[in-house]
Amino acid sequence: MSDLTLPDGVIAHLGSSAEPVAQSLADEVANVLSERLSSAPRASLAVSGGSTPVPFFRALSDKNLDWCRVDIVLVDERWVDENDPASNTRLVKDNLLQGPCAQARFFSLKQPGESPAAALSEVEKVLDGLWFPLDVLILGMGTDGHTASLFPDAPELPEALALGGSARVAAMTPISQPQQRITLTFPVLAAAGYTALHLRGDDKLETLARALAHPNQIEAMPVRGFLKPGLRLFWSP
Repeated sequence: MSDLTLPDGVIAHLGSSAEPVAQSLADEVANVLSERLSSAPRASLAVSGGSTPVPFFRALSDKNLDWCRVDIVLVDERWVDENDPASNTRLVKDNLLQGPCAQARFFSLKQPGESPAAALSEVEKVLDGLWFPLDVLILGMGTDGHTASLFPDAPELPEALALGGSARVAAMTPISQPQQRITLTFPVLAAAGYTALHLRGDDKLETLARALAHPNQIEAMPVRGFLKPGLRLFWSP
């Protein structure tokens, strides 16, 4: 990590193992949400799937917050049934929406429809009830430089990245992935008040180094769009 030069204004939180880093992230997110709730009727939290955030989910779920005023949404979802092991919705319900956090209002990106494209209008209607702009955004990153479901090899990527677009969600069909995806679009993600990138493993540091080397080539590695001042980076081996 010492060989990695981060942009000015990016704050790094490094740890020797996953649990304390996850706890630090949970503490910070809880503080941001609490502060937001002190001056607004609701607060919103967007989270990522995968194995990395599980310790963070479990730590955050026990926080003493007015969870009934918190909206939670995934940044993306695979187009699979909720009972499928690949479902991010299942992951969130099993690990985050527990204990005190069970009172939060969850907005599912997986709605009835044979494909993400067929369900886009319905998902947009569901999101009408979500508190925007997002107050807190927790992103992950793949070794190809994707974040959310903004995959470099998805033909829909340019539209999902377009800053002038009004859509809040996009259907994604990355060639490298076995399932179709639905994702929050880049303008929605980029407008978040607090953004953290939560990573684990040396391979993610290598990916991050490649992303930092050419920061303007966002379509090649979409995570580059978030490597800017204000980002919090949480990493553990």
